[in-house]
Amino acid sequence: MSSKRKAPAARVTPARELVALRARVSETEQTLRAIRNGEVDTVLVTGKQGSQIFTLNGAVHTYRLLIETMNEGALTLASDYTILYANQCFARLVNTPLEQVTGTSFLRFLSAADFSALRTLLKRKVQAGRKIQVELIPANAATVPAQISIHRLVEPGSALVTLGMVVTDMTEARRNEERLRALANHLTQLQEAERGSVALDLHDNITQTLCAVLYRSQTLAESLAGPAGPSQAAATELRELISRTSTDVERISRNLRPGVLEHLGLAAALEAACKEFSRRSGIPHRLTCGPLGARLSVEAELVLYRILLAALQNVERHARASHVTVRLSGSTSGIRLSIQDDGVGFDHEPRSLGRRGIIDLGLLGMRERAKHVGGTFLLQTAPRAGTKIVIRIPFPPEPSPTV
Repeated sequence: MSSKRKAPAARVTPARELVALRARVSETEQTLRAIRNGEVDTVLVTGKQGSQIFTLNGAVHTYRLLIETMNEGALTLASDYTILYANQCFARLVNTPLEQVTGTSFLRFLSAADFSALRTLLKRKVQAGRKIQVELIPANAATVPAQISIHRLVEPGSALVTLGMVVTDMTEARRNEERLRALANHLTQLQEAERGSVALDLHDNITQTLCAVLYRSQTLAESLAGPAGPSQAAATELRELISRTSTDVERISRNLRPGVLEHLGLAAALEAACKEFSRRSGIPHRLTCGPLGARLSVEAELVLYRILLAALQNVERHARASHVTVRLSGSTSGIRLSIQDDGVGFDHEPRSLGRRGIIDLGLLGMRERAKHVGGTFLLQTAPRAGTKIVIRIPFPPEPSPTV
């Protein structure tokens, strides 16, 4: 008696599964290539809120070529900061392959502080383009200083809002800024040295000569005997003129090289400067000096002195103030100097050169002087609200004990 065995059920061979998988991979690669080349203009993003279709505005092939050849990074973000599109320049900035950039979160390239600043900026109601300075965090590389220009992209007839970003590498700009700052500081040092040389010449030569002429004129006026006449009046007038000239030369010499700063300290130098300002301008001042605790470096004290002179000069020329208050105080960390007037103030926005431009250049010089010695510069002003300048300079670090 014979029996028949049943044939096993037909199964899909591994070779057939492999062919289907390769077809799906090829289809995915073609889709990605079409998106990057501008052959399609939509992207389907699946997230916590479900699937959403984003239209890539301007996804024309020639437009994409223009974006790809830019020397700046270009991005399109969803509302949750997912990168819908990025060009090759941005991929190079963050040192990440382009295929690993698209579809990921933009936040992976920002620090927590920069993300907080970006989110605050986007909450503002201003609809024009916004700009922010950040430090990009590339993969396995040092941070890159960058400026981001942001625009909201609203799809016509749609509630979806995307963000368009242009990312500019600021590395070279920062380097040029540091070079210019170093050059400005070097010129300032040369200027101070030249001021000292001129002050010495004025004191040793011009002032002494004027004193001798003043003495001779005094002798001449006394030698004119008899009742007061034109000759005696002319001699007296000449003597007074020479006396005023000698005083002015002494003042100029003192401002060029403030010996009182070196010998009597910062508080005495500021007091002399404020008294001279009130005498010259007729604007009363109030100076308060608290205990300083310690002295700054010679260079830092000279910086505070120069900033005070520049600020008082601005008050005299532009503020139309009726009073100035100067406060000098010390703490365990450093020295604080504030100069406040009750003048007209101004709108502290960039302006073309002119009267406001000259003020801005003066403020820039003060800021750079303070920054050069490790200090900070704060300006508070508004139209018809006066102006206040605050400078803080830390004490130099204590020298480490020698072994």
